[in-house]
Parts: sequence; structure tokens; C-alpha cells
Amino acid sequence: MFGIKGWIKVYSFTDIREDIIRYSPWLLCKADGSQSVEVLDGALQGKVLIALLKGINSRTEAEALVGWDIFIRQEQLPKPAQGEYYWSDLIGLNVQTSQGVKLGVVEDLLETGANDVVIVSGDRERAIPFLQGQTILSIDLAVGTMIVDWDPEF
Repeated sequence: MFGIKGWIKVYSFTDIREDIIRYSPWLLCKADGSQSVEVLDGALQGKVLIALLKGINSRTEAEALVGWDIFIRQEQLPKPAQGEYYWSDLIGLNVQTSQGVKLGVVEDLLETGANDVVIVSGDRERAIPFLQGQTILSIDLAVGTMIVDWDPEF
């Protein structure tokens, strides 16, 4: 919580921390329920992100939101450009080599700094660098496949 007028402190996982403010409404979730709230304002103050939510007007109301998780609906996100993907869209894709050898499904993606890595779970777990045009040859979200240039023995 922040201040006496209902402003709350927020920890954001968005790439640019304060971008979470643009995605209104938020769906706040906790083990015992959820609620939709409209974001009225927000700002980065030093290292702290603060937000003002509609209907939260006091410190007591702000304190009641401690521990809630913030979600947005996928349709609130901007459409990715050609050749760009949201990680959540890649999870579950069937992965196979350009020769048709099935490797498994995308279980996760990792950000390593140098390049992202696709974790493929199949007969064994594989970590494939996410290098479009090199190791990642094609992605077809409609069909649910990712074609890779990868040695199945590796």
C-alpha cells in the first residue's frame, strides 16, 4: 500500500515494469476469489511502481489487496508483429525436426541473456536455442507445430 488515498504498491513482471498500468482492467486473484478493477493512474516512483484503482480510496482498502496477484486478459495485449510470439502461445506446441522426427512439446522457455531457450519435453528433455531462421525454422500456431533444425540425438 502507499499513502492515505488508496494508492497501492505493485510488483510487475512486465518487461517494462510500468507497462502494467496500461492494461486496464486488471483481474485481481487470490485463493478465495477474484475481482476486476479499473486502473485510474499509475507511475514509477524511484524503484517502486504505484497505482490508483477505482473504488480503492483509503489505506485500509489498499491494505486489503496485499497478496493478490494481477492478471490481464490475453486480448488486452497488443498483437505481436510478424515473426514475434508471446511465450504463452508457444507452450504446448508439438516440436519436430525438419526431417519429421518428433521431439516432444514445448514445456517452457528460458531467458538466458544471450538468447532464449525452448525447453522441449518428450522422450527426454531438450534445451533448444530460440534462434529463428537457424534452430527454429518455422512456427505454425494454427496447426500447433514448431519445426526445428536440431539433431534428435542431442
